[in-house]
Amino acid sequence: MTYETAVEALYQLGHELAGTPSHKFDLAHMRVLLDALAHPERRFASVLIAGTNGKGSTAATLSSILLAAGYKTGLYTSPHLVKINERFRINGSQVNDAEFTAAYEHVETLASALVETKALPWHPSFFEMLTAMAFELFARAGIQIAVLEVGMGGRLDATNVVEPLISVIADISLDHQKFLGNTIAEIAAEKAGIIKPNGTVVTLPQHPAANDVIGHAILDHQAKGISAVKHMPPMAPGSADYRDVEGRNRYPLEVMNEIIEVNSPLPGRHQLRNLALAITTAEELARFGFPVTSKQIEQGIRETRWAGRFQVISAEKNALKRELIFDVAHNPDGAWALRSALSDKIAERPLTLVFGAMHDKAFREMVQILFPTAQQVIVTQAKNPRAATTAELAEVAKEVGTEVVQCASVEAAVHKAPELTAENGVIVVTGSIFVVGEAMNALQVET
Repeated sequence: MTYETAVEALYQLGHELAGTPSHKFDLAHMRVLLDALAHPERRFASVLIAGTNGKGSTAATLSSILLAAGYKTGLYTSPHLVKINERFRINGSQVNDAEFTAAYEHVETLASALVETKALPWHPSFFEMLTAMAFELFARAGIQIAVLEVGMGGRLDATNVVEPLISVIADISLDHQKFLGNTIAEIAAEKAGIIKPNGTVVTLPQHPAANDVIGHAILDHQAKGISAVKHMPPMAPGSADYRDVEGRNRYPLEVMNEIIEVNSPLPGRHQLRNLALAITTAEELARFGFPVTSKQIEQGIRETRWAGRFQVISAEKNALKRELIFDVAHNPDGAWALRSALSDKIAERPLTLVFGAMHDKAFREMVQILFPTAQQVIVTQAKNPRAATTAELAEVAKEVGTEVVQCASVEAAVHKAPELTAENGVIVVTGSIFVVGEAMNALQVET
């Protein structure tokens, strides 16, 4: 089997969000598959991270800290920007095509046999297959600890078969209502499903409805709740001690009774919360046999790599010859975070927005938040059946009084953008991870 054949076979399974799945969200079936694989997920320790916004950034930062501390570390995230291999990283590097293909073949052989013998009523889904592959890849590599990002929700997500050392809950907002519920409380209940009996939970105060649900889940499971507030910057952003310099968050912070410099390549004030979660989790891991020092935390933060999250590329380093910013702001909270980061970053410089969104997202609210910030807006459509059309986006743009240029493809949109952008201007590509991924692929930006 070739790598290309393996990837094509996975995509033929269909994405869970492409429609209303007839069979989804059953951890019992995931456990049957893992039993056939001899439970690779039990051969390493893990941290499980759920949330609506920030869980990927938190996972990437924590993984980098563990690497700086010398632990052989796996990182499993979703979705990917350009290539599916991005979802699986071992010691900071994506698995190669041969490793990916071998893992797929092994999992697929066992999955097909389970269906044939009726041990499974149907074939595992796209995400279930990838999650099983992640466990298999990590076990084969002999990692010591994995940082696992929940795909969607938490309670019934395929990743929730692990028994993590620590569960982490990042910020919760409205998203995926079709699957998770129509209120913050309902969605929080799904995210809080990763809390284990007598487990440890790291989180931050957030929406009152989410706080209430998470607090009760911690009590119900007799878990230990750890607040990451202690690792939030003690000063307000914008003060003399806080600096967003050259696209980095920089500030002094007391960690383990020492002052370190937080110097993160993930800019924006919203990242302060994700950094606090990662630092607190790293500190807590000492209780489970994974001690880290304050200097290792400092190093890991500095060396974090997480593409497409307010990723700034200078005009000299890209084919468009304009400063570029990629940001996967895929819901209203993400759009507000992007708007705040842009106000800090570009001030009065002219802004061209390349925007596309999924039809099942709150794109009307995202348009209302982002479009007024731009001098020029190009609306586009990813190669995805869930994508909102350019005509739909243009119609919504009229409600905020924004005239837009419509481009049928993301590649056409990014190449059109420099024509509409002054030499000192900034091009921002956002709205969906699929749009950002296609733009990065078109411009050959490394992930």
